[in-house]
Amino acid sequence: MKLLGIDTGGTFTDFVYFDGGGVRIHKVPSTPDAPERAILEGINEMGIALADLRVTHGSTVATNAILEGKVVRTAYIANRGLGDVLSIGRQARRELYNLQPKRLPPPVPEELCLETGGRLSARGEVIEPLTKEDLAALVGQIKALKPRAVAINLLFSFLDARFEREIEAALPPDIFVSRSSEVLPEHREYERGITTWLNACVGPLVDGYLARLGERLRPGRLSVMRSSGNTCDAARAGREAVHLLLSGPAGGLSGARYIGASIGLSRLLTFDMGGTSTDVALIDGDIGLTGQGRIGPWPVGVPMVDIHSIGAGGGSIATVDEGAALQVGPESAGAVPGPACYGQGGTRPTVTDANLVLGHLPESALLGGRMPLDRDRACTALSSLVGPLALGSIEEVAAGIVRVANEHMAQALRVISVERGIDPREFVLVAFGGAGGMHVCALAEALGMRRALAPVQAGVLSALGMLVAPPGRQLSRTVGCVLTDCTEGDVTGALEELADRGREALAAEGIPVADLKFTPSLDLCYRGQSFTLNLPWEGLAAAEAAFHRQHESQYGHRLDLPVELINVRLGVFADPPRFRLQDLDAAEREPATSSRVYGIATPVPVWPRGALAVDEDNDGPLIVTDSTATIYVPPGWRCRRDPLGNLLLDREASG
Repeated sequence: MKLLGIDTGGTFTDFVYFDGGGVRIHKVPSTPDAPERAILEGINEMGIALADLRVTHGSTVATNAILEGKVVRTAYIANRGLGDVLSIGRQARRELYNLQPKRLPPPVPEELCLETGGRLSARGEVIEPLTKEDLAALVGQIKALKPRAVAINLLFSFLDARFEREIEAALPPDIFVSRSSEVLPEHREYERGITTWLNACVGPLVDGYLARLGERLRPGRLSVMRSSGNTCDAARAGREAVHLLLSGPAGGLSGARYIGASIGLSRLLTFDMGGTSTDVALIDGDIGLTGQGRIGPWPVGVPMVDIHSIGAGGGSIATVDEGAALQVGPESAGAVPGPACYGQGGTRPTVTDANLVLGHLPESALLGGRMPLDRDRACTALSSLVGPLALGSIEEVAAGIVRVANEHMAQALRVISVERGIDPREFVLVAFGGAGGMHVCALAEALGMRRALAPVQAGVLSALGMLVAPPGRQLSRTVGCVLTDCTEGDVTGALEELADRGREALAAEGIPVADLKFTPSLDLCYRGQSFTLNLPWEGLAAAEAAFHRQHESQYGHRLDLPVELINVRLGVFADPPRFRLQDLDAAEREPATSSRVYGIATPVPVWPRGALAVDEDNDGPLIVTDSTATIYVPPGWRCRRDPLGNLLLDREASG
């Protein structure tokens, strides 16, 4: 079967095509108003036949709809007296000392918050039944309000889902319905409710988009990347839209892990710098997952890759604030008009323009392998900041823009390493995305790191990651008991229930049950704590001992308190499609061009990636290019190319 990975980004839509023998890559400008248009355009330009084609897609439809507030009209059904839970939230202030904070609008307007019976206790006992009159009243309200979607979130429905199921069955069949007992069967009513509402309010949009795209791609088969790093058949993905919010970034981590494993590197700090934003993460053998992610102001309780994102990308716009200080981002030039140097009508200075003026991005480079860059337009854009910043040249402005952007990204990397008690010097910094290679060495220096990696196909690594991600599900269920009160059978029974759900879901996608693998784990905490640690399931005694050790390692102490089991979790997955990168073809040994780099007296050689000899040290300064990425190797660094084309970067010892 032929494989095609597609990552829809804010600026470009990336393609990686594997025909069973070799790999081809391609980029086209994204079309945010209709993402499928860029996808179909790219497939047509690559001349790919749809027969026997398996497409795995990283979609931004759900993410963009939520961030832009372009969601469908959604009703929210809760127990009596609890219809305003989503509006009240956690009472947490975003600005702690602001006495007049800006009030956010409630996620669901008051008139769409409905209340009914069917209330359970914390033990699953019926406190208030769900009557026929309750159901009739709900159906009448829904018909009058005419929502496109409904989110149902009843108390303790994760213990007994019968009342939520009864409500779903009573609603008109043309309404998109999300049940909290299906979307997130865990405790924490607010987080469960928000996650269920998010799934409902973008579900019809995602479902419709994937249905249209799947139809256009027939007879090919369409799968979608989930936020957990697993793939899912598109026919089911629309019903589980909330699982797609980090679809693209998850592909990048999947690709980084695959490249790292292929060259024997398992401890990686990653940063994916695209045109609009930068995503940073940590891989320590496995890709880290979290159940405490966020999208905009809202918590997302489903498992997703543990990523920290900031609004700093190649298209981030540089401005001068009222205090005459230089600011970079979060506003972006986007795909259209893009940075000034793209020549598509952009006039405001961006990070990409700054890199071009500094020479870190050679004038000879072709963006996406085909788009020439216009240095004069970049200079004109940056010149608008010379006066406000009281600097002497546009090069000084460009250097300042890059330094500010680097500090934003370095701080993001500290958030997922230093602030968690992890020493980044024990990891290798992996840069990908179209702009990452121009900043990787500076960021490694800022964190005291000596090793970095610019992987082959770095500019399309998220699309490559789609091809090597396993099909699977991450399932969970709240148990809620003191660990010493549980038996081995209690835990294994709960895990087996999850395993049955996983087998059923993946069997529906045509995956043989015999091929499935399982990774069970527990969420544990000391009694009274609000947050948990996730640990592999290896038996009750082993779990308790491992929790004490992990708590002391992560927080510096252990407590003489009972350990509580909050949730059981189970990863269910199969092997990914067979895929193998080929050795990179050697190019001419002589460098094609040179570039003038600000601050360096002599011209800096510009090498095509394939022109570098395998396993030979190349001292900086130099620039390495390919069709999708540029890597700047400054003085004091050297790079070595492996047979696949990966660039291993090392900082020379000082003194």
